Amino acid sequence: MRGTMRWTLVIVAIVILCVVCGCKVGSSAGGAVVNQTDSGAIPDNSITGTVTFNGSPLAGATVTLFLANNNVVVQTATTDANGNYSFSGLSATGNVPGEYQLCSEKTAYGFYPSVGAGAIVKRWDFTGQFQGNGMTDAGIYFTIIDYISLPHAPLTGANFAAYDGSTPRVQLAATGQTASYATGDDGTLHKGTGWGTSRFTGNGDGSVTDTVTGLVWLKDAGCLPAASWATAIAETSALAAGQCGLADGSKAGDWRLPNLNELESLVDVSAAHPALTPGNPFLHVSTGIYWSSTSYFGGQLGSPSAWAIRMDDGRYINDGELNSKTSATNAVWAVRGADTGGAVHLAATGYYDEPSQVVKGDDGDVQAGVELTYPRFLDNGNGTLTDTMTGLVWMKQANCIEAGWAEAVAQVQSLGNGTCGLSDGSKPGDWRLPNRNEMQSLEDRMVNNEADFMNATYVWKSDAALYRSPIFASFMGNVYYWTSTTDAADTTEAWTVFSCDFGVYNVAKSNPGFALAVRDRQ
Repeated sequence: MRGTMRWTLVIVAIVILCVVCGCKVGSSAGGAVVNQTDSGAIPDNSITGTVTFNGSPLAGATVTLFLANNNVVVQTATTDANGNYSFSGLSATGNVPGEYQLCSEKTAYGFYPSVGAGAIVKRWDFTGQFQGNGMTDAGIYFTIIDYISLPHAPLTGANFAAYDGSTPRVQLAATGQTASYATGDDGTLHKGTGWGTSRFTGNGDGSVTDTVTGLVWLKDAGCLPAASWATAIAETSALAAGQCGLADGSKAGDWRLPNLNELESLVDVSAAHPALTPGNPFLHVSTGIYWSSTSYFGGQLGSPSAWAIRMDDGRYINDGELNSKTSATNAVWAVRGADTGGAVHLAATGYYDEPSQVVKGDDGDVQAGVELTYPRFLDNGNGTLTDTMTGLVWMKQANCIEAGWAEAVAQVQSLGNGTCGLSDGSKPGDWRLPNRNEMQSLEDRMVNNEADFMNATYVWKSDAALYRSPIFASFMGNVYYWTSTTDAADTTEAWTVFSCDFGVYNVAKSNPGFALAVRDRQ
């Protein structure tokens, strides 16, 4: 995404629903009774904050204040030389308080907000403000500060940190592949943070710590009975010391069903039957299908399916029957803790529960992991994109290479300035076919169709002015994109990512497939 956010909607007088009721003693605001004093009317609220880049003030960033009650942009502000901005005149009276969202943009940066008491950070669906290019599934979600203007509650410390890829929010782990099947493949390059000689540590209390992610897993991976999705969430939430061999002092609510990224992090692609690092301390690991807590995106109507992974080989499951929330019965594995003590920090999946579809304990409720920046992808204007989450640089042209696996590995390595739309000064050998973890890192599980989202052009509904051009150029729909990672269960196959649902599936290397190219930031 390029350019400062173009909030060109006509800035009208702030109209907050039901706020013309006047000042009343004991009026209700957001469920809390507020008693006014004899000093007079409740003063309007204000919002103040700072935008920084690498800890230093960032001037010239645009912060937008959006009123969710009636879908109107009410104010915009530009940060000064000290990175500061402010809004004022936010009414705090009436029976329905104003709910405001704030986001920040500046060309060549992605942003992630932070805030103290009085507001929260969340994702918000802004699809209704834009007209896509016929891509009906391509919703657009911002990461915002959500603030409700209650009486005597001005908001301070509504801050934003800027990212340009030089200090990425997450680091990707290596996939675990050691054998090489083609020069320049995953087994040759070993990209990502290494695992060390001993990845899993038994804690002597029925739990196991993953030194790569810092997550703590139930040692007995077969103790909890196979179940439907909702029951799996309930089983893990009720888990506590005294059950399943646990003597860790944990209590109900400490454990949860892992989200898709957490479950994926267990997969060792160099192993099969199961796809788990040999010599690990786990017990009773099934080679069948394990549930994740991440729903397959279904919007406001919810989804009948949830993502799952077949632990025999690491294949994602999304076939409508084997991952049906109500009719499928899959294995259950519990995890707890935040991924803060390991060598890498996992990204959040991006999924959140729509207000009408909250499921206590699922991915959309817990939202574990490092949340996504907005905007996330930066167009460098030279045929490349930078992902502000990982720092990886991607070739923008997504349909330039279509070939069998070995040929795709070779063609990507031959890329350089002047080919496939590149004008970045790169040379052959700078680019590589992404490994499984790199390719899968492009995901956003609030997007129903990744290909549509990557190709979508967004214009304002108010005046049809361009807001955002497509992220990639010609990201192909309904096709498999190669990774450089071979399937250990059948080395004639490689792992791919399906362009629409972004599931990870094994495909024969002899089949034709498309290839994205990736390189490290220089």
